Amino acid sequence: MKKIILLVSILVLVVSAVSYRLGKRTAFERAPVAVDAVKTMPKILYYRNPMGLPDTSVVPKKDGMGMDYLPVYDTDVVKADGVVSLSLEKVQKLGVKSEPATLRSLNQIIQTTGRIEVDERRSYTIAPKFEGWVEHLYINSTGEKVSRGQALFDVYSPELVSAQREYFLALQAEKKLENADEETRLGMKQLAQSSLARLKNWDISPEEVKQRLAGDIRRNLTYYSPVSGVVLEKKAVQGMRFMSGEILYQINDLSSVWVLADIAEQDIGQIKLGSEAQIHIEAYPEQSFKGKVAFIYPTLNSVTRTVQVRVEIANPQGLLKPSMFARVSLPSGSDTQVLSVPTSAVIDSGTRQVVLVQLGLGRFAPRTVKMGRRSNDYVEIIRGLTAGEHVVTAALFLIDAESNLKAALGGLAEHDVQGEATPVLENHVPSVSKNHTVPKNKPLIISHQGEGVLEGINDDGTVSITHQPIKSLDWPGMTMDFSLTNASLTAGIKTGSKITFELVERKPGEWVIVKLQAYEQHQHKAH
Repeated sequence: MKKIILLVSILVLVVSAVSYRLGKRTAFERAPVAVDAVKTMPKILYYRNPMGLPDTSVVPKKDGMGMDYLPVYDTDVVKADGVVSLSLEKVQKLGVKSEPATLRSLNQIIQTTGRIEVDERRSYTIAPKFEGWVEHLYINSTGEKVSRGQALFDVYSPELVSAQREYFLALQAEKKLENADEETRLGMKQLAQSSLARLKNWDISPEEVKQRLAGDIRRNLTYYSPVSGVVLEKKAVQGMRFMSGEILYQINDLSSVWVLADIAEQDIGQIKLGSEAQIHIEAYPEQSFKGKVAFIYPTLNSVTRTVQVRVEIANPQGLLKPSMFARVSLPSGSDTQVLSVPTSAVIDSGTRQVVLVQLGLGRFAPRTVKMGRRSNDYVEIIRGLTAGEHVVTAALFLIDAESNLKAALGGLAEHDVQGEATPVLENHVPSVSKNHTVPKNKPLIISHQGEGVLEGINDDGTVSITHQPIKSLDWPGMTMDFSLTNASLTAGIKTGSKITFELVERKPGEWVIVKLQAYEQHQHKAH
């Protein structure tokens, strides 16, 4: 019996030892497979909005429509000598588009405001050069049209009557002294010429002088309009006394007028004399007027930082009235070709400008560039690119969701390497301000959306906005001044318009607007 028990114990020990060895071997053989699986499994960096909106989350979540946020893996952004690499499938999904940097002429239309003014060279005043009284008015109201040579008013002046008598007597004496000695005749002739010159110096018309030659001495004198135009000012009142040099009428020829336009300081260098301008008046919405840039004023308004430009425009029908407001479109630029890229290719953070250069299929390198002049669709690149290099111009996620692009580039080294790709850091998870903490399991918000009214554009380039409460920042409604990443964000938006805007925190406590558009335009895009 004891032998049987001993044999069973030995058998159990042997079986246990064999099982232990087999199990250890199996585990050893399977371990590398598990390690390989861990190594090959991609790591999720964060989750992005499925519709490309500029918000991300560190945990899985759904948007307002119930759609799952999409994971962003570490395989989507790879560190490789400063080159951002995306799979071809990812590139296609993002809708990435590129365009080569090329030489082109940058021409743009500068939109500004102006006002109609009278042509100073066609302005005339009626101011008698002697003292007298207004006896009769032929033109008795402001705004009347007059023709050249049309009678305006009659005046009486004792000085005028005396000068007429003197001239008439000198003429009679000259005739009676025809047989006198030469010296006497010459003296009387000089007296007559002196009296005639006195009348002419008082702006007596040639017709009136002829009447004096005929001996027609009148106690009053008729003044005539020296030009065809409109009476813009009438101070003459029948029976009033006027002094020498006092203005009684002001007449302006409005067949040609000026438009004085205010051009921003940074644009004045692009305005050329002789270029054609388009004028639009609110009173005639379906009609435009053409004029030419005739003069650029030599002084700058220190308050508005603008320079006045004079545009001369024909006004044969008199439709353009002085003091009317006008919208002026001025061509700018030159025929010189410069290296340029589409404006959508440049990411302007306010402190630096970056473009994404396409190195190959799915391979992109961020470049810091320096911008120059702008047109409506293109911007000059002074430094950082060479002709022929392709830059990213559009991508559903990288470009349209601008704040997400900035988050993707947030790991770029802060130093600017001109003409070279900037290294990419490993951590691409969007960062938040040091003054804010993000609770656990709460999504990181890269930018914040707001609505309000554009109150005005300040002299320092900031904008004043009265905004509604911004829930993502726990801000109540208030009026604040904000900086812009680009001054062109306000193009085409009038003061007082209802707007939508997007905010990002450039550095702790400094909030900058990266997108701004009229509310109606925002609604149209949403539909």
